[in-house]
Amino acid sequence: MSHHPDSIAPHGGTLINRVCSPQQQAEYLDQAPHLPRLTLDERACSDLELIAIGGFSPLTGFLGKADYDGVVNHMHLANGLPWAVPVTLSVPADLADPLPLNQLVRLDDPTGRFVAVLHLSEKYPYDKLHEALHVYRTNEEKHPGVKVVYSQGDINLAGDIWLLQRHPHPLFPTYQIDPAESRALFREKGWKTIVGFQTRNPIHRAHEYIQKCALETVDGLFLHPLVGATKSDDIPADVRMRCYEILLEHYYPQDRVILAINPAAMRYAGPREAIFHALLRKNYGCTHFIVGRDHAGVGDYYGTYDAQYIFADFAPGELGIEPLMFEHAFYCKRTGQMATTKTSPSLPEERVHLSGTKVREMLRRGELPPPEFSRPEVAAELARAMQIPIGV
Repeated sequence: MSHHPDSIAPHGGTLINRVCSPQQQAEYLDQAPHLPRLTLDERACSDLELIAIGGFSPLTGFLGKADYDGVVNHMHLANGLPWAVPVTLSVPADLADPLPLNQLVRLDDPTGRFVAVLHLSEKYPYDKLHEALHVYRTNEEKHPGVKVVYSQGDINLAGDIWLLQRHPHPLFPTYQIDPAESRALFREKGWKTIVGFQTRNPIHRAHEYIQKCALETVDGLFLHPLVGATKSDDIPADVRMRCYEILLEHYYPQDRVILAINPAAMRYAGPREAIFHALLRKNYGCTHFIVGRDHAGVGDYYGTYDAQYIFADFAPGELGIEPLMFEHAFYCKRTGQMATTKTSPSLPEERVHLSGTKVREMLRRGELPPPEFSRPEVAAELARAMQIPIGV
């Protein structure tokens, strides 16, 4: 299949840009004192940013009722385009009631800074239990994604947004590569095929193995760690970024990988979030997306490969990005290398299985993960960051 120099169209065909021009910004700043105000939480701010920069193309704002119902019930927007996770702005009824429709609402970040405006087009109640069961496949409040749904307001506000300005990321400004820019970089490098990789954990040897398997068949790797809100026991974003830098410096070909941050918040929606993550990477210009074991899962809520099976719910080519499915990789003692059951003849006891959870547990016990688990430089960085005195 031959690709146009801009290797892949954004979802819906057009890369959305809802960042204000200087004139627009001045107009909204003038109006700000007279507008009703809402304060957004961290996740809504992430969503706002992704809508504005085109990461959530074709969305131009928070979902209206027809789109919300379509996404929750059928994983499609009202116009028929696939979309797997509702992107909504939920507020308590007492805040929603006084807001006039078809008017501007001023949106502030958690610190009270004016960040965007919403053209309020709809206000509608929604069924939290129904959303939890469909999107997260569970109604248990222990699930971190469900917990967020239950704790948010009962009314969804819908409408197009405008982001006042794109601020550099406070921690990783050099890695803030937005969709228009990542697409330009891929073009510049002459990459026609690009594989995206989603992670919220430091990369261990199993991740490295599947990324390199994918790199054997495509032009470039877009390493795209998520730096929005995650669970409190996930390793902090700055530590993870240092681990990626160390790994890329020592173990990857410099000219075949681009590291950039994904400003999204984690929803832990498992299979549905795998679709969501794939479409997001398509907007960034990726042609392929890696889906591994228990993608975007949490606890035991999803089957090991449910996030791979869900891709079969869409017609061939409907998503417009090619999923690359990988089995759980392990270190094989018999062949002395990373492998999966597809390539290794080993018995179960000859396999060293790795997981982010195991690495965290070892570090807490003051043990350095062995080289079959983590590259030594990465293990040392994790130990240092977690202030763990490692025994000799």
